[in-house]
Amino acid sequence: MTVNTPLCFRGKNILAPMVRVGTLPMRLLALDYGADIVYCEELIDIKMLQCKRVINEVLETVDFVAPNERVVFRTCERERHSVVFQMGSADAERALAVAKLVESDVAGIDINMGCPKEYSTKGGMGAALLSDPDKIESILTTLVKGICKPVTCKIRILPSVEDTVNLVKRIEKTGIAAIAVHGRKKEERPQHPVHCDVIKAISEAVSIPVIANGGSHDFIKEYMDIETFRKATDASSVMIARAAMWNPSIFRKEGPFPLKEVMQDYIKYAVRYDNHYTNTKYCLCQMLREQLETTQGKKLHAAQSTQEICEAFEMADFYEETTAIFEAKKTSLETKIQDEDDQIEDPDVIKMAVRFDKREYPPQITPKMYLLEWCRKEKHPQPVYETVQRPLDRLFCSVVTVADQKYRSTLWDKSKKLAEQAAAIVCLRTLGVPEGKLCEGENHLINKRKREDLEHLNNRDHGKDLAEPSHKKANFTEETSDMNVPQMPR
Repeated sequence: MTVNTPLCFRGKNILAPMVRVGTLPMRLLALDYGADIVYCEELIDIKMLQCKRVINEVLETVDFVAPNERVVFRTCERERHSVVFQMGSADAERALAVAKLVESDVAGIDINMGCPKEYSTKGGMGAALLSDPDKIESILTTLVKGICKPVTCKIRILPSVEDTVNLVKRIEKTGIAAIAVHGRKKEERPQHPVHCDVIKAISEAVSIPVIANGGSHDFIKEYMDIETFRKATDASSVMIARAAMWNPSIFRKEGPFPLKEVMQDYIKYAVRYDNHYTNTKYCLCQMLREQLETTQGKKLHAAQSTQEICEAFEMADFYEETTAIFEAKKTSLETKIQDEDDQIEDPDVIKMAVRFDKREYPPQITPKMYLLEWCRKEKHPQPVYETVQRPLDRLFCSVVTVADQKYRSTLWDKSKKLAEQAAAIVCLRTLGVPEGKLCEGENHLINKRKREDLEHLNNRDHGKDLAEPSHKKANFTEETSDMNVPQMPR
């Protein structure tokens, strides 16, 4: 049995949370090079609450996927006991809801209280929280009491040492496991000197671990400098941002690797975990820095896909081999799922391989409408649709029940609505009932609508009350099923 040891924040070298940089490839690379703990980039609570947790069997990751199918946060087993999830939040209940959503997949939860950028502060998050200690206390206390994983926060220093120390003492009382301190005020930028004396005053004033941050410009150029910065601040641990962004092998005790080797290692993780090429390109550009005008830099700048990035770094073979492995794995998993689906399939379900193509139907006419109209005519209960989503590829399948008989398409669709239309088509074709296609000739639903519109016009001409056309009323509207679509059991 594996024992999950709580995360310790003393004597650690830590990858700082960095927007657009702290995605999975960079976090894994930092761990490979010697980082003890890695923070993900700040992710906003409202955005995370819209996400679904999806097991990605092809990549062997856990994905938190937005309604538009974009992966907002991706993690994997390799980092599960080392990654701290940083969120931007200004609301205790939302913060707790997000923490509960990701708690089983991460080692800790952090609240960003130091980001001075407008996208964070305009919602009352980031450095804006520093002026609202009551809200800070509410958020942190709620998290500490509400989850089992350690809670931390990251702040900037206030205008005075006394105010900063008093705030940190109040934060300590919430029960958090550690506090990261960026040794600059919110209006200061990297070119301003880091205030080691303030971080040291905080370290001496509290008993929880203090994580010193902000030393990349003035201190940290190689591994040995990390300890120099730690001693200058008397901190328990050191958090590294830009020095790690430029070359994550800064965490190597033996010294940094050549940049070319580091970038190739990064690209391998980016391909392996299907990182979006724009994010990969951004991180590589941060590493190249002054070399962006070289031939290599220009090739990178011109790249418009992961494949082109790999070609720019002479890694085309790696890309082809890795993507081929993933395609084979995806095909194998799809076959396995289909076999399992066939084995557990209700034998009473009538199936056909059909899809709904709206180009084959008149405007505003669908198979679901025809099926509903037929059920009413035959005095059957209205159709009932049950829709599931497959975790592997997030496609949908719907089963419609009509007069105690179930119908479905064997083809999975990219949306819930398309899957339901396909199920309706299977039912109508089995019953030998018209489904409303243009090729079927005269469409009785269209004619019915025209008659009702004509009646509406006649009523208006005779001064009768204006009534909404019948085709806009519920009796000619497709019945909608529950919007909450369950995922297939795994």
